[in-house]
Amino acid sequence: YDLWWNPAVENQATDRAYRIGQKTNVMVYRFITMGTFEEKINEMIHDKKELAELTVGSGEKFITEMNDKELKEMLTLRKI
Repeated sequence: YDLWWNPAVENQATDRAYRIGQKTNVMVYRFITMGTFEEKINEMIHDKKELAELTVGSGEKFITEMNDKELKEMLTLRKI
């Protein structure tokens, strides 16, 4: 299939291959020919993904990744 300009749409197309109830591993391969317009689109998608990670990714842990001590510290009220 053709590459999308939008990384989110590209990810959605890939995710469609791995549906709920899928029992086996799914591998998605992209064949990009060097020196073509398709290669430039692929580079642009890569750059957009990196920018999105820098913008959205905070470097903080999600609650599900915290251990018991970290959870207790976060939920404990402090005296003022």
